[in-house]
Amino acid sequence: MTWQLIKDAILGKEQDFTRLSLKTAIFILAIPMILEMMMESAFAVVDIFFVAKLGEHAIATVGLTESVIVLTYAIGFGISMAGTALVSRRFGEKEYHEAGSATFQLLLVGGIISIFLGVGGWVFAEDLLRVMGAEEQVIASGKTYARIVFAGNTAIMLLFLLNGAFRGAGQAHHAMRSLWIANGLNIVLDPLFIFGLGEWEGFGLDGAAIATTLGRSIGVVYQLYHLFNGKHRLKILKENLKINLETIKKIVDLSLGGMGQFLIDSVSWVALTRMNAEFGSAALAGYTIAFRVLIFTILPAWGLSGAAATLVGQNLGAKKVRRAEHAVWLTTRYNVIFMASVTGIYLLFSKQLAGVFTDIPEVRDIAAQGLWVIALGYVFFAVGMVLTQAFNGAGDTKTPAWINTVVLLGMEVPLAYFLAFEMEMKYVGIFIAIAFCHSFHALVSLYFFRKGKWKTKEV
Repeated sequence: MTWQLIKDAILGKEQDFTRLSLKTAIFILAIPMILEMMMESAFAVVDIFFVAKLGEHAIATVGLTESVIVLTYAIGFGISMAGTALVSRRFGEKEYHEAGSATFQLLLVGGIISIFLGVGGWVFAEDLLRVMGAEEQVIASGKTYARIVFAGNTAIMLLFLLNGAFRGAGQAHHAMRSLWIANGLNIVLDPLFIFGLGEWEGFGLDGAAIATTLGRSIGVVYQLYHLFNGKHRLKILKENLKINLETIKKIVDLSLGGMGQFLIDSVSWVALTRMNAEFGSAALAGYTIAFRVLIFTILPAWGLSGAAATLVGQNLGAKKVRRAEHAVWLTTRYNVIFMASVTGIYLLFSKQLAGVFTDIPEVRDIAAQGLWVIALGYVFFAVGMVLTQAFNGAGDTKTPAWINTVVLLGMEVPLAYFLAFEMEMKYVGIFIAIAFCHSFHALVSLYFFRKGKWKTKEV
């Protein structure tokens, strides 16, 4: 029975998630979402593994560039949330044609925005690195890398928002496969484009950006094929190819809360990265490696949490409110078990894990400290992830945005500054602020979830 469920999940057998047993539904949704996020996390780890061989300046370039490109992630993430909420609600109502129309509007909105961001990023790449506190050597060696990454943001954004639509439809296997294709290609092409082959010397750091952009672009081609081939419940037909201003307005409204969530989180991350830059390239490199390793478990946990978003959206659409709430508590239990199980690994083997990515003693020690400290809040992180996804699946994207504003921007950044500079704890103070504030974030989310306003949200 278990093997059959795993097979159904990976192959993408279409299910009615408003009727299926909740444990089975979470299992079927979570498997492709976890596998999807595992590949994304593997991409993050493999990418920094190869880039690290180019030295600490290359690592610093990647860290600074990503702290800016997350603003693109924020917009894609926001539109993705809108896609999940709209499509899951339409699927719960069995309005499949309307779900296809909503997905086409998502493509329009995301595509247009990404073009403007790409042009701006290409033109101002060098200035953005300088504003982030990059040393002149980092700017000189990394500006082309940054330009390629910024210019390729359309692929990043479309991957985000289309996967959000697939998840809302309960077709998480398509989201999984698109990221496996995108990041699988990146993993193969990364060493080839960075270091070359035979007499060809490769492109160095720029090769990492080329591999990422090419891989993700092919992933988008896969997504579009399955949306337009008409073989699945979520599809874009000729009659869907119309601009619908009312749907676009809904997308913008829902996206603003989602963008707000990720933008606030991103601004906080940018601020923390900027603080770390004050302690030199070694501290910045250690910080970057620590987060790449942490992402290896955070992203699968986020994938498991995604089951809550789909189940909440579809069951609210079917007017099954109690079932939607029960799905959230059940998903939370599973996520806490997962995050608790990996906490011990980070506490016991932080130095060994950091040593896999760098043999520079100072960088390794800083990364190990980051892993050890941040892992102390992992169980709380698990709760916060599921509750945030539940709010978003219900279409209540603004509540998590306000929580992020107060906790991450209003508390985390000032606390990190106080501990790092006033208390002279340097980068350790920043790690402590991250662990404490994200744990507090989960408790605040729990309070607002129990109030239950998300249950009455109309989408």
